[in-house]
Amino acid sequence: MQLPPEDRTLSPYTGYTRAHWEAAADALLAAVEPYATGDFALYHLPGDRESRSGRLSDGLEGYARTLLLAALRRDETALQRYADGLAAGTAGVWPRVRSRTQPLVEAASIALALRLTRPLLWDRLEEPVRQRAAAWLADALHAEAWPCNWELFPVTVGGFLQEIGYETQASGAAIDRGLERIEKWYLGDGWYTDGDGRKFDYYNGWAMHLYPVLHAWLADDGELLTAYGRRLSVHLADYARLFGADGAPVHQGRSLTYRFATTAPLWLGSLTGHTPLPPGETRRLASGALKYFLDRGAVDEHGLLTLGWHGPDTSVLQGYSGPASPYWASKGFLGLLLPPDHAVWTAVEEPGPAEREDAVPPVGPPNWLLQSTRSDGLVRLHNHGSEDVRYDPHYTRLAYSTATRPDPGYDNSVIVGGDPSRTEIVPLGVGDGWAASRHSAGGGTRVTSAVLAHGAAEVRAHLVTGSAPGTPVRVTGWAAGDGLRAELLPLHGLSDTLTGVTGGDRVPGNDGATEGDGVTGTDGIPGNGTLFVALARLTADPDPVPLADTVTVRVDEGAAELEVRWSHGPALRVRLDADGADVRPV
Repeated sequence: MQLPPEDRTLSPYTGYTRAHWEAAADALLAAVEPYATGDFALYHLPGDRESRSGRLSDGLEGYARTLLLAALRRDETALQRYADGLAAGTAGVWPRVRSRTQPLVEAASIALALRLTRPLLWDRLEEPVRQRAAAWLADALHAEAWPCNWELFPVTVGGFLQEIGYETQASGAAIDRGLERIEKWYLGDGWYTDGDGRKFDYYNGWAMHLYPVLHAWLADDGELLTAYGRRLSVHLADYARLFGADGAPVHQGRSLTYRFATTAPLWLGSLTGHTPLPPGETRRLASGALKYFLDRGAVDEHGLLTLGWHGPDTSVLQGYSGPASPYWASKGFLGLLLPPDHAVWTAVEEPGPAEREDAVPPVGPPNWLLQSTRSDGLVRLHNHGSEDVRYDPHYTRLAYSTATRPDPGYDNSVIVGGDPSRTEIVPLGVGDGWAASRHSAGGGTRVTSAVLAHGAAEVRAHLVTGSAPGTPVRVTGWAAGDGLRAELLPLHGLSDTLTGVTGGDRVPGNDGATEGDGVTGTDGIPGNGTLFVALARLTADPDPVPLADTVTVRVDEGAAELEVRWSHGPALRVRLDADGADVRPV
């Protein structure tokens, strides 16, 4: 991809300016054009993967998601191709929008694009085409959505149809219904769960906030925009902390192949005036993410976005991932709706949170702890409250970062009796420098876990209850990558190979205590299960201080209680039991 020269005066951190975003959008649009059908109604991108919805639906997905990019770029030449495709597609080429089918998703992208470009596209169409297109979209008003972010797709379609005066009553009902349904998933402080349960990931920003805020903004509904905008602004204070100094978003959650769609809520805050972030920080975070992926092979030799993270990577795909799925990344170009003279484009870049400070702030609703270190720019997410309805390594591991990905060998896990599962996660609290949770590990076993973090170091404690005496337990830490140092040291109840057993059996060679490793007490906690404690660290610092020198940990004999004293930080006392955790300052 050919981009303009970097501007290190205006953008000292990334070198990227508005011109880079425009050039990237132009290149992506040019690359997909050869894969359009002759009538431009479908875009069949190459590859041997087909989504579970089938080839026709995948072709519609290619049209809809790249149309959204053309709309945000306001490329009138490209928009004419999409106008031709709209005329052909609604004349019988496209599959109908039905309940809980992929065309419902794509109808939302089409409707949003038409709403954003109405004078450039919709208003120039012939009346029969407009009638056919409105009728095709209107099926979305009555289609049942999956009970998650899908509830917002009829809202988005309804917003456009209401604006053009088509089925206004049904459109209004669809809007009200969808917005009402997502309310039960709003847990406060800017955080939604993506449907019932506790599913926290990037859908919170690129869907649950994006669609309601954009709808209110486009409808010029000040009251609605204020309500949703306040939530977005609060969310962005946490969200900005999910990006590392190299631009990488934390590698957590599903649909990660959407890549720089992660920047959409950042731009949305500036677009609607609901953000706590300075304009220069907004652009630095967004441009950092775009540059991160473009520099690491997200676009192949044909200029197409691949199914993956950097390059192709099946580990981040779902059954609904088809050849055109990555083009939900088009949402990341939302900033192009802001004029060139807007402060978000003219302000000098400012550093993001991971570059400004060492910090370990809590994130309440998801029960996450975010740990960033200025020396290496890494961000680590300690997950003590998010899981999917099924086992998914992108939800259920204890920790994620901007520099690692879930390892097939079960990194960041507690493996009890050979079972690595972590289900029924119950948040037990989160505070400055700590988070705790409880989960089921199969066979009636409970694991109560707490992490305490300071700088790049972590103390991880796990109380295993409900398993048979002598059950083997293995604790794992970070999976190291290029340029990374991953460490895991046994502190209590674990051998040098990070293994132990339940039921009070002592671990040979792990009986003593020193100020360096800080181990005292017994390995078994009578009547309360068995406690396992380890010291972990993930860092890109080439010469860190010895990990054992960063903290002193003492375990009270006969109780699942730890006293943790950081060498240059606070001291905390942690008490675990089968049902809860109590963390307080010493």
